[in-house]
Amino acid sequence: MRSIVKNSALWAGSALILTGCGGIDGRGEGRPVAAAPPTEAVTGVSDTPVKIGEPYTIGGVTYTPADVADYDDVGYASWYGDELAGRPTANGEIFNPDAISAAHRTLPLPSYVEVTALDTGRTILVRVNDRGPAAGDRLIDLSRGAAEQLGLTEGLSAVRVRRTNPPAAERAQLRAGRPVPERIVTPDSLLSILRTKLKALPTPKSAEAAPVTNQPAAPVASGKAKPGDDRMEVRGAAPAKPVPPAAPAAGGKFAVQVGAFSSEARANSVAQTVGGTVSPAGKLWRVRMGPFASEAEARTALAQARGKGFRDAMLQRER
Repeated sequence: MRSIVKNSALWAGSALILTGCGGIDGRGEGRPVAAAPPTEAVTGVSDTPVKIGEPYTIGGVTYTPADVADYDDVGYASWYGDELAGRPTANGEIFNPDAISAAHRTLPLPSYVEVTALDTGRTILVRVNDRGPAAGDRLIDLSRGAAEQLGLTEGLSAVRVRRTNPPAAERAQLRAGRPVPERIVTPDSLLSILRTKLKALPTPKSAEAAPVTNQPAAPVASGKAKPGDDRMEVRGAAPAKPVPPAAPAAGGKFAVQVGAFSSEARANSVAQTVGGTVSPAGKLWRVRMGPFASEAEARTALAQARGKGFRDAMLQRER
């Protein structure tokens, strides 16, 4: 598959079916701190052998797994979590909903992809180790951990998925179930191109639809197993909405600073995600939650901001 932005002078921003589905200025707000990479002997997870598998058909559509080095596409992502925790993935690993992983219909298992949220431009690195999604109107299924790191809160979110070849240390981090630092935020010029491409796709079915429970099993990557030897459950319903933070109190002494952005549009998008407000701060746009009357309320909001991927959010006390 040809790259979406091949022959363009714009620099690439970044980017990720039948199993579990259904900051700025280069600083990368909310980035986790990388730790010493664990060894395969410790994690028990390996990147070899790489499995591709035979063609398979779901809902009358045939999918052919293939090793496409420059895979680059846009579509919709959903996520799945505890309902499949501890169950085997298509390449024989054990699904951990808190790890930064995903399911894809055709990429080799495992593969590494950059997944970009087209509403915010944020990009994370994800390890693909499963087949999915079952629903044909979705491009990728993210684990709960990946969705949280990317800040996705809706049932379906527009994304770009681009295959990449990360350093060994980052591969080891993801194999251990730990996130790696976010990529640089995608420039608005490239986001405009990606969003235009997305408009050519059919509108996905509502994420509020009832979950599909009677679906054929996902094929294992070996291509030798019989149908039903592996799992596939569709997460058709939207994820449970997080409890909103305490309502801002007039004259409150506590606030949460989520981040500062060079783009007002980006700041507004983040503010909508966390229920915050935007205010100018020099050449940047600051996103804050609050003010809150008590430190306890502010800490609740802080935890929710960090849970949505803004891990550099901080508590502030008004003087």
